[in-house]
Amino acid sequence: MNIRHQASSLFPRFMSANKASAIATTLIASAMLAACGGGGDSAVDAATGKAALPQSTAKAANNGSIFYGMNGHNSNGGAYDTTSAQKQLSQLQDLGANIYRNDVYSQASANQVANVARTMADGGVTVYPVMLLSLNYNNEDDAYNAGFAMGKQTASSYRYPYYEVGNELEANTLNGNVDGTLWNQYDNRSYTIARGVIRGMIAGVKSVDGSAKIVLGGTWLHYAFYQMLADGSQPDGSWGHPTVSWDITAWHWYSNEGDITHACGGTGCHDVLQVLHDMGKPIWINEFGVRPDYGSYNQIASYITGNAMMAQYVSVASKYNIQSIQAFELYDDSEGAYGLFESDGTTKKPAYSAYKDFVQSHPM
Repeated sequence: MNIRHQASSLFPRFMSANKASAIATTLIASAMLAACGGGGDSAVDAATGKAALPQSTAKAANNGSIFYGMNGHNSNGGAYDTTSAQKQLSQLQDLGANIYRNDVYSQASANQVANVARTMADGGVTVYPVMLLSLNYNNEDDAYNAGFAMGKQTASSYRYPYYEVGNELEANTLNGNVDGTLWNQYDNRSYTIARGVIRGMIAGVKSVDGSAKIVLGGTWLHYAFYQMLADGSQPDGSWGHPTVSWDITAWHWYSNEGDITHACGGTGCHDVLQVLHDMGKPIWINEFGVRPDYGSYNQIASYITGNAMMAQYVSVASKYNIQSIQAFELYDDSEGAYGLFESDGTTKKPAYSAYKDFVQSHPM
């Protein structure tokens, strides 16, 4: 989730406290593994209790459009624990949401999301994981090893059509409260560690599933980070470093940030979608939402489908090659009251009907 105008934290806000704790434990195991030259077992497994991995070859059954989608937290407790995957599927089908993003940060969470993915695939909804790690590593090699373990573990749990590598990692590499539009607005050491995590995750996934599509991206105006990944440069001004290749550029956008085609910060105003489009890959807006303090439930519902969000994204989809937009999120939970449902997983908020009606009237 976007953290504009806030100091960067070690763990992106997409993580719950439980996830952060599990990942912190994983970091210790990873460091010990690196110190002894590595090994055949995943560092993530060592931290979470390794179990036999199901060698699933299941593929998502949905052959239709994935333009409209949703975020969920099936490894985050709350209504996601008390609402069956089958019930969630029926809710997504009613909404017209055909792609469902969920977070993975351990073997247990990988298994949880894999089970949800199997149920959803049978009903025509594509589930894909966003893999979470922090930047608490000594160097890029250690970060790469941890990322590789996470990527291999996730792909071994279930063969997804898409894998997202990291969640707003660039936000934790900024030099203070800056836009992130320029290469020298990032901390060099933090950048290289983030690059290691990302490179490792991609390599780990590809070691199991060579046909996987890689999703990578960030938030707000932090796009210089991804330009450096692509061209092999660093914040210290040097070149010739490992480059990163991915398939889909993903971005997050929230109501407090205004117009994504005219976003204004300290470096001026920017058409973020044009910058992303210039990277030459399809675009997903795979988190969009309205801050809970924006106003009433009805005001939030009007905003999410209005000219600064869904209506705008649909109107410019062909111009910028936007292939999917994924609302944040299905249920209210520990991340905040962002859900289309309240925290019981049953009570619909006005945004539910607004989203559903919009999808029905704007087929993509």
